[in-house]
Amino acid sequence: MHGGQAPADERIPAKLIGAIVAVGSLAFIGILTETVMTVLFPELMKELGVGTSTVQWITTVYLLVVSATMPISSYLKRRFPLKGIFVAAVILAITGSVIMIVGHSFPVLIIARIIQGMGSGVATPLMINIILEQSPRSKIGRLMGVGSLVITVAPAIGPTVGGAVSSVLPWRAIFVIVIPVMLLALIIGLCCIEQKEPTQEARLNPLQFLAIVLGLCGLVMALNQAGVAAGAAVSGQPYTHAAVFAVASLIVGVLSLLFFGYSSKRSFSPLIRLGILRDPVVLLHLLAYTILPIVGIGFGYVITNLAQLSLGTNAFLAGALVLPGALIGAFFAPVGGMLYDRFGPTRPILTAFAVAIIGPVLLLAFSMHLTPALLAGFYFIFGLSYALGFSNIMTSALSQIPHEFAPDGNAIFNTMLQFGGAAGTALFSTILTIAQAGAGAEGTPQFAHATAVGGSWTFATMIVICATAYVALVCAFRIRSKRMRAVRQ
Repeated sequence: MHGGQAPADERIPAKLIGAIVAVGSLAFIGILTETVMTVLFPELMKELGVGTSTVQWITTVYLLVVSATMPISSYLKRRFPLKGIFVAAVILAITGSVIMIVGHSFPVLIIARIIQGMGSGVATPLMINIILEQSPRSKIGRLMGVGSLVITVAPAIGPTVGGAVSSVLPWRAIFVIVIPVMLLALIIGLCCIEQKEPTQEARLNPLQFLAIVLGLCGLVMALNQAGVAAGAAVSGQPYTHAAVFAVASLIVGVLSLLFFGYSSKRSFSPLIRLGILRDPVVLLHLLAYTILPIVGIGFGYVITNLAQLSLGTNAFLAGALVLPGALIGAFFAPVGGMLYDRFGPTRPILTAFAVAIIGPVLLLAFSMHLTPALLAGFYFIFGLSYALGFSNIMTSALSQIPHEFAPDGNAIFNTMLQFGGAAGTALFSTILTIAQAGAGAEGTPQFAHATAVGGSWTFATMIVICATAYVALVCAFRIRSKRMRAVRQ
């Protein structure tokens, strides 16, 4: 998969483009509706008569289901035809949307989000599997970049779309609008998705599936509840219940993942073949791919909250500050893929992240004197560079894995991407809450100052995370170059 090794004139088949568009549209809508919902919380709280801690389950449950569904993508890819998986994902997504439109109670909306999460959890890995399996070798970088474009544009525009639609239409209109798009994607997918490799007699081990679901849900819940407990503790509210729940979730999550790893080693047909992680190059890439979304996805939360609570902007402007960096950055993801195809992984990835870290460094330097323009401008530096390099990390890692294990690598990387994203919001919301504790009421100068201090702590944390990922990637490329030299000798 290394850039420059395959003939540069390989054509991308029209049917492959159609398949990526169809499955990508479904993945896009799944991620879009996930981020749209966060803007609608105040409206939903009024309509359903629930509090903040309850309404956030509409997003948390969705994230948990997506995280739990992604690990079985490797099994589904081996066992069922691609077209069948796609049709099932569309049916789940449309069913969930219809229930969101007609449902008028909180439990019904939760059921709808669970069904939607199952469809979305299948769609993203399916798109990546199609790209990995059917792309011409010389074009794989740019097509993975297109896949990354789909995954990164949706969360960038989600809050803005949610705010714009809900200001002129009832919030349920969002789910009415997406159904025709999904039906069109279904038609394109039925015409264009091709089965290039035969299915296998893979078996689903129910114990392993239960272990991975409990493991991921336990860790996401532990992060979520740890944030709630920390926030309650520093503001002088009861926190014991949330703290106990966080510790219990962490124990269940870790023990379940340890059991999954032990069971996978002994199983003839494991749910995910974890042997690929014995390669330190793949493991170091995975570390970077897991922790960078903590910053990449967490930034959306940090900027919108800093803008409103520290700089006093309205919700629409706060959402708009994220848009240039996230949107333009996302459209540059295929450019990053082209650079990968041309120069190989090392220079495009390391250069992109050397520039990306400048964003949080500048934000930290100016943290107590930020304006909306500086906030948007410094984030733009990070967003553009992050998008240029991020999808290449997965492409680079999967190039080190034998072709038949690529679906397993895809399942692991996509699952950890989801986990990193969930961790980012939980981590940064906790840091801001701790900084704001005891600073008086929202809207006062003291509260605005405390939020700015929390912002500076957050940017320092981001720098540490980016630097750790950068070191992991440098080590991975060093090991890889030593191997290549040894092979040549």
